[in-house]
Amino acid sequence: METELWPNLFYQSRQRNIPVVVANARLSERSFKGYQHLKKLTQATLGQISLIAAQGESDAKYFVSLGFQAENIHVTGSIKFDLDISEPAIKAGKELRQQLGGDRPVWIAASTHEGEDEKILQAFTKVREKIPDALLILVPRHPERFTSVAALCEKMDFKVVRRTDKQLCDAGTQVFVGDTLGELLVFYAASDVAFVGGSLVTTGGHNVLEPAALGLPIITGPHMFNFAAISKAMCEAGALQQIENGEQLAAAVIDLLTHPETRHAMGEHGKKLVAENRGSLERLLDMLKPYIENNRK
Repeated sequence: METELWPNLFYQSRQRNIPVVVANARLSERSFKGYQHLKKLTQATLGQISLIAAQGESDAKYFVSLGFQAENIHVTGSIKFDLDISEPAIKAGKELRQQLGGDRPVWIAASTHEGEDEKILQAFTKVREKIPDALLILVPRHPERFTSVAALCEKMDFKVVRRTDKQLCDAGTQVFVGDTLGELLVFYAASDVAFVGGSLVTTGGHNVLEPAALGLPIITGPHMFNFAAISKAMCEAGALQQIENGEQLAAAVIDLLTHPETRHAMGEHGKKLVAENRGSLERLLDMLKPYIENNRK
């Protein structure tokens, strides 16, 4: 899947006549340049692959440039567009929203990494100067950072409630830390605006399609190379705003929280883009049928 290329696994599979398909394949410019430094190993590894189903044209071109046969690569789109937003998650999000304070403006900073939280909280200080009752849902990407991020919020004089506290937020609560696993969709569904993390630092960003499918306007930082094609399409569709720093993040959040018509328009653009690009999974499964049928024989 995606960029998981394992030289020994692929070689041993080929020795046993087991076809290898790289599905939902993506290759950022940074990864492409890295593989170029290991040209012999990369070409040998790619030579063991039967088929590549690439997310986009740029991904396909990078694989071909590294030595993969063009006739064995197909652009199928990203299966991430085929995500399923369950009704229970939406319902749980609405229930959480009431626990957070009902009509308060709520924005989420999701999947944040070390080095981002400080910038987000500094931006939130400026947001609260304009919108005093705004609430931030802050969701660190990695569980081992839950406690340290909550402590950082308190150190910066924010009143914090953690999800695991299992208590209601009162009017004085400023930051709600999402310190659980598997509830990101619920947190998105409780929000008005989404900032997707891993993008104000050089991590390469995270999936923006979940908030888009829920109809949220999306903000990211400049570093979205892991989702370059998707974020570009979202920008062009008017569903995503890319900012450069914490100051611009504050301005973007303030603008969206104070202009419901803009929020709604961006959210609708995102939902439409997701709907129009569904079907990648079906295309991938159709391509896999010959390999599965041959294996059964």
